Amino acid sequence: MFRRKFRALGYHKTDINLQDEQQWRNLIVWLEDQKIRMYKIEDRKRLRDTSTGNWSKAFSQYLDDLECTVDRSNRKTLCDWLLGVAVRTDYGENVEKYNTSQKVTSSNSDAVDDPFAQLDVNSADFKAGLLSICHLLKIPEHYDPITTLQAVSLLVKDRLSEEAQSAVMEEGEDFDLSNYEVGFETRDEVINNASCILRLLHIQELRDLQTKINEAIVCVQRITANPKTDQRLGKVGR
Repeated sequence: MFRRKFRALGYHKTDINLQDEQQWRNLIVWLEDQKIRMYKIEDRKRLRDTSTGNWSKAFSQYLDDLECTVDRSNRKTLCDWLLGVAVRTDYGENVEKYNTSQKVTSSNSDAVDDPFAQLDVNSADFKAGLLSICHLLKIPEHYDPITTLQAVSLLVKDRLSEEAQSAVMEEGEDFDLSNYEVGFETRDEVINNASCILRLLHIQELRDLQTKINEAIVCVQRITANPKTDQRLGKVGR
């Protein structure tokens, strides 16, 4: 789930079980020791002691000191946020190194033509803009920015593209459900109307299916009624 960030940070695993308490605590300690470095070395003792019952309290204080703004009860969201902090810290301390690496990569690949190649999906500005788009399109935000961006892309393609906008929906005719008998009575008007609508939709599907079957039969009849023969393949007499 967080493989790309783990690889970017150089973590010794590409995936961990967030529900495994020891793996979770080891990850937090590694991020603080190797990347984030919020505390001085001597102040990390409580956080490093992962076997005591006071670790949760020390971790909560650690999040306060980092000014964590996400839901702390959701480990996936929290892990994503901490990895983002680690990536930003690591990048900030090695800007020249990463910029040089990006230039070399871009010169040897087609990524230079990709407008999203240099996009930092973990930046505060990007996340704020993505959140605004989610609110505008009325879609839920995923804790992974890439997944959210993919959802936005699919929605725009299916609903807001030129092809989708040019498609004209045929207006139906008003239909009085009271004039249609559903075949049974539930003594509830809402359920009766819902059942009636479902039955009408089912009938329409059956009609569409019958139309396709008829079209297939016509195609077969055309072939059998006017077969193309090759006389060179046959013989007359002995």
